[in-house]
Amino acid sequence: MQTDLLLAFVAYAFVTSVTPGPNNTMVLASGLNHGFARSVPHIFGISIGFSVMVLGIGAGLGSLFLAYPAAYTALRIIGAAYLLWLAWQIATARPMQDTGTSSRPFGFWKAAAFQWVNPKAWIMAIGAIAAYVPADGGMLAVGIIAALFAVVNAPTVAMWAAFGTTLRRWLTDARYVRVFNVAMAMLLVLSLYPLLSEHKPGL
Repeated sequence: MQTDLLLAFVAYAFVTSVTPGPNNTMVLASGLNHGFARSVPHIFGISIGFSVMVLGIGAGLGSLFLAYPAAYTALRIIGAAYLLWLAWQIATARPMQDTGTSSRPFGFWKAAAFQWVNPKAWIMAIGAIAAYVPADGGMLAVGIIAALFAVVNAPTVAMWAAFGTTLRRWLTDARYVRVFNVAMAMLLVLSLYPLLSEHKPGL
């Protein structure tokens, strides 16, 4: 791949990874409620899980959804239901000091699997493959794109977890933490818009 194309892609990966979305909203809430260290598996689950998703779409999964629209519709419904459930879990989460060790953040595998029902992840992955993989690039180009996404994505997501952890110094009152969690849950619900819109995958 040409250097200018790779640099353009890195800029794309950074902007799409750092802007608000379901992953960053959940990691922000995790940083506040569980601390940065306990959120690290969540961060790596997002980064690696998304890269695997990019590989899958580059290998032809996006074309499969085009051939079978009902499968994509089912994925959207499942994704919407799961995001609503996650929003409820965040909204009703109790502050760490109220729950002791019973409160658990997302683990690596759960965060990786979440990418497949994350609407922003689908848009990011399809956009990357469509815009930055040359027609004659093959799976080597797809692999480079997926690897670069992991390299760029992990630190940008970690920034949100660090910000959430920093907020713990100020949000010491359990009431404020609950308000914050409800606000994060509302943002997660708002992130459903791309999933429920008429956008369909295409390469």
